[in-house]
Amino acid sequence: MAETEIISNNDSNDQFFEGVEKLIEIWFTPAKHADLRKITRQQWESVLKIVRCEIISFTQSEQVDAYVLSESSMFVSRRRWILKTCGTTTPLRCVRAVLALARDAAGHARVHNVFYSRRQFARPHRQLPPHDHFDSEVELLDSFFGDGRAYIMGPEKDCWYLYTLLPLEGTVAALEKEHREASSGCEASEPDQTIEILMSELDPEVMSIFTRAHSENAAQATKESGIDKIIPGMLIDDYLFDPCGYSMNGVAKDGCYMTIHITPERTCSYVSFESNVPVREYDALLARVLDAFRPQRFVLTVFATPDAQGAAAPRQLKQFSSLCGYEQKEAQYCRFSGYELHYALYNKFPS
Repeated sequence: MAETEIISNNDSNDQFFEGVEKLIEIWFTPAKHADLRKITRQQWESVLKIVRCEIISFTQSEQVDAYVLSESSMFVSRRRWILKTCGTTTPLRCVRAVLALARDAAGHARVHNVFYSRRQFARPHRQLPPHDHFDSEVELLDSFFGDGRAYIMGPEKDCWYLYTLLPLEGTVAALEKEHREASSGCEASEPDQTIEILMSELDPEVMSIFTRAHSENAAQATKESGIDKIIPGMLIDDYLFDPCGYSMNGVAKDGCYMTIHITPERTCSYVSFESNVPVREYDALLARVLDAFRPQRFVLTVFATPDAQGAAAPRQLKQFSSLCGYEQKEAQYCRFSGYELHYALYNKFPS
């Protein structure tokens, strides 16, 4: 997002930026006085050098610290760390450093769960190790966390990769996990739900808003595109790159967040939306996101714990009026120990 890679072809210059992000989320087991927000900005800056990105701006609520990065975003709360980076960044290379800081600076000694996910890259051969192949990513993650589980959902071109410590519900591993948590006497779970909308082939007219040629600043792009109305009440921290590209974080008083990242180049347009806002159903939210960006194709994922407000949302998607202009090309459902996951791929109906 910070810069566009220019690749020489026989006939023309191909301006390309890999908008697809790598997303890692680590939950730590609650511990007395432990808090990841004790980690200083200077310490985070050292971590992000390993990732090959840097902090651009910062905002916070009482429950979460939010950083806009040169390549996407980072969120830090009491026991959850989220890093989402695009381009040719290397987020998994920093995990060892993060675990050490969590232990030594924040007081968190035990990892409760891990989620690592990404969509298929447009140009995977240009990624740096270990991100050049999902098997390599899984191997590195297992070296940190032990025996995780890896899943691939959807067709090859639009597949979505997931690594987690969560076993599928009903398996021996799931029963063992429940037994360990019960015997430890520590309740580490809490209501949680996250929606991701990963959009490609965006409307060129909408994408032009996120260029310096069209918008003077990030605030203008945020308002004109309607981003400020997607989840009302969010404190927005936005940034418009030069000559193009856009990132924003939004945080609410209750600790909820939203984040949007936009690669507007016509040949590789891509937009990601993510939020953990606790809604009972996602129809209205989906409608606002799709109306704002008008994608031709998108991947939708919804994670929810059984006690989250949106626990039933993954099973309601076919009823949503916001999706009436799209054909569901693929759908998969997984029930993990403590979470439900829905993956779906949508293409716009021909006009």
